Parts: sequence; structure tokens; C-alpha cells
Amino acid sequence: MSADANNNKPGSVEEPKSKETPKFDLAKENPRCAEWMDDCIKRLNSLYKDTSINICGVMSGHEIIAIIRLVENIFMEESNLCEAEAPIKVIGDIHAQYQDLNRLFDLIGRVPEEKLMFLGDYVDRGPQGIEVVVLLFCLKIRYRDRIFLLRGNHETPSVNKIYGFYVECQYKYGVGLWWDFQACFNRIPMAGLISKKVLCMHGGLSPELVNLDTIRNIPRPCEPLDRGLLIDLLWSDPTNKGEGWFHSIRGISYMFGKGVVEQACKSLDIDLIIRAHQVVQDGYEMMTGRRLITVFSVPNYCAQFTNAAAVVCLNANLQISFQQMLPPALPDSCKAKAAPAIAVDLNLEAARADKETIKPFAKEGSKEGGKS
Repeated sequence: MSADANNNKPGSVEEPKSKETPKFDLAKENPRCAEWMDDCIKRLNSLYKDTSINICGVMSGHEIIAIIRLVENIFMEESNLCEAEAPIKVIGDIHAQYQDLNRLFDLIGRVPEEKLMFLGDYVDRGPQGIEVVVLLFCLKIRYRDRIFLLRGNHETPSVNKIYGFYVECQYKYGVGLWWDFQACFNRIPMAGLISKKVLCMHGGLSPELVNLDTIRNIPRPCEPLDRGLLIDLLWSDPTNKGEGWFHSIRGISYMFGKGVVEQACKSLDIDLIIRAHQVVQDGYEMMTGRRLITVFSVPNYCAQFTNAAAVVCLNANLQISFQQMLPPALPDSCKAKAAPAIAVDLNLEAARADKETIKPFAKEGSKEGGKS
């Protein structure tokens, strides 16, 4: 579906007004810290649309370390299964595409006006991983009840030492900062639960996930090794090639079919799973069975794909809609291709019907939406 974010087409889901206010007001609890965070966010926002400077021009390494120490304490105060109430918007992989993250904010709104849950993979692949993660950390410190950050497989040292973040830290501030980030990443919650009925994680399900307390009881700080629940939450993938569990083509964790998803929803008493981890052409994909959605939130991933970016929106009644940011044109020198489908119904008509269950997001009272 190529409908843009705010297109108010017949059948779009209207967003009810929310009178919810943040439970925690940093400006009242710690005015000096709130003022500092406001200033940090302002400086980081100055990097948007200005590629002539990077974060080194607006923030010292010592200040970033201070931010890391603050936010990791907030992460530890949250459950490993952090819980949030709808309405909320769920955001997939960002992968160091800082400019695209801000374009996405222009489209979907920013905290504290919007409540957001991020599903991980903030760093690697792109050029501005430090900018992405520090901005999100500052927003978390300033508005802890309006933004929720989950861990992705790239928030682990074995991955982000290879795919770009280590070199970025080394170039901008020195390798010591990379180690500080790893200590913080080991404290980020592994999964999220929205209104008790929507389970969110970066990767997917696990044979070891027998109940939600299994996630809550994971001790932190923790570092995933090569197998087990932590690895599966970060690495597993859905598939349409069967109903059960399969060895993953990644060589790590598993792939799981529709039958596994249906059984998990029943045993965990949830209605829906939202995960990220895989690039999909429209920025979102409904798995066969309509119980799992994959979301990917930056366009033209690595300049190798022509994918759109999307965000999954849940209103107060847990009705699902999407906002989509169409990809800008790539240079002719890029040999980009469409991202493949991953777990849609093999029957094309059924797959189309599944997709159309997710309507374009519409703000209450809007008549027409503009294209991103």
C-alpha cells in the first residue's frame, strides 16, 4: 500500500483524543536536569538537515558519558518487559540514519506530544549512530513515560563491533566511549507490552518463552551469547514456509511459523506481536494469520533497497493503523532493489486482504493528508 501517513481515506482508523499526561515530570523533580536535557535535545536537533557538522561539534565525550550513566539507571528501574498503555506508535529499525529519523519525527510527531516505543537497532550500517542513540537517550531522560526503548541485536558488542558503530565511536570520540555504550546497551529492556495485549520485541519468539514472567525475570545487565531466550528475542524471524520451528538461515536462533505465533498468543494471553529486525518493502508487513506485524522505520536501507519506512500506530482501543514515509529517489549509481516479502500468506489474494486490515493513520478531524 502506497498510501501516505496522514491520508484520510474511507475506512481509515480515526485516532481518539487522549487526555493522558506524563506521570513523571522531570521539570518538577529535577529542574536543572530538565534544563540540561532540553539544551542537549536542542543541540542535537541542530544537526538535522546540516550534514556539515556531526555530534562532535555540539557535545563532548564527557557529556555523552554523563547521559549514558543517567539513562542506564532509568532502564534498570524499568522491567525487562517494559509496559506502556495505548495510544502509542511503534517504531522499527533506525540503523544510524539520523536524518531519516528526524524526517520520521516530522511525519509522526515527537515526544512528549506522541508516545513512542522503539524496537531497537539504533546503531550500525549508517553514518550517525551516536547521534541517533544519544538523542533517544536524552528524550528518555527528559520524558521517560512517553518514550520506551527496547534492545536490538545490533545493541550487542559482537555485532556492533563489526558493522560500523565501533569505528564510528573510534573516529568521533575514541574507543573508550564504545565500551561505555556497551555497558548501557546491556541494561536496555528486551521486550515491551502494550495495554497487556500487544507484545513487542526486536526479533521474535523463542521456544523458551513459556510466559511473560520469563522475560521479566531475565537478570540485567545481560549480554546475549549464542543461543537461548535472549538470542531469540533479538534474532528470530517469522516464516511462511511452515507452521512450526525451523533452523534459521541466519545461522543463529530460529524461524517460526504461523502455528507457533497462534500458540504463543494463546499461552501468553496476547492479541498481537509487533517486531522489527527485517527490512520490508512497505515499511510494514502483516504475517499470514494476522497475529504478527514486522515494522521497519527508515527508507532506502543501506542504499541497497528501495523500501519505504513505516510506523505502526495503536489507538486507545488497540485498533491498528500505519504511517508511512516514502523513500526518496536514489542516485542512478545505486543498484537498489525491492525488499523481499518475508512471511506473507503464499496466496496472493489472502496476502492482499491481510495487508488491507492495516489502514492508513488519520488524525481526528483531518480531512486530507499530505505526502511525506
